[in-house]
Amino acid sequence: MARTKEFDPDVALQSALELFWQRGYEATSMADLVERLGIGRASIYATFGSKHKLYLKALDRYNETQDAGLLCELSQPGPALPVVRTVVRRFAAEASSNDQRGKGCFVTNTAAELGAQDPVAARRVEASWAHIETLLHSALVRAGAQGELSADRDPQTLARMLLVLMQGLRVVGKVSDDPGRVRDAAEQALSLLD
Repeated sequence: MARTKEFDPDVALQSALELFWQRGYEATSMADLVERLGIGRASIYATFGSKHKLYLKALDRYNETQDAGLLCELSQPGPALPVVRTVVRRFAAEASSNDQRGKGCFVTNTAAELGAQDPVAARRVEASWAHIETLLHSALVRAGAQGELSADRDPQTLARMLLVLMQGLRVVGKVSDDPGRVRDAAEQALSLLD
């Protein structure tokens, strides 16, 4: 007779996500996961497969929650350009907030730590970035169609620039104690939308 799980896999996955996001993949040991999740090593393996698979599931969870929020923001009806500005400014504010300092973005952290050596993680990072770029591009196309964006501005190029900026803001915000650095960079980039 099969035993029933004595823990909620969804709660365990969220706890793992938070631990990996805080420490990174390499610095998180199985012992750390056992302690944080409050379940045995065998249960972690039986439920998630391996530390690597658990990390990828945590990354997927992060992407699902982050991407859903961005989709909701960037696809709302009405003027599109103010929403794009709000999103970029929010990324800058979050990057320099005390809550995020040292944490950054889980996707960007994955790119920096594993991207060059882990093709599976790199594909997930690229998929996340492609999705964000598509959302930005769609909003900027709408802004152009609504007369908010000058006709000489290329929505695709602007979307790519904003994506790279937003990821860079998260990297700089992890270590910089000068919030003006990320805020000024964001405002300079947003001036290209005028």
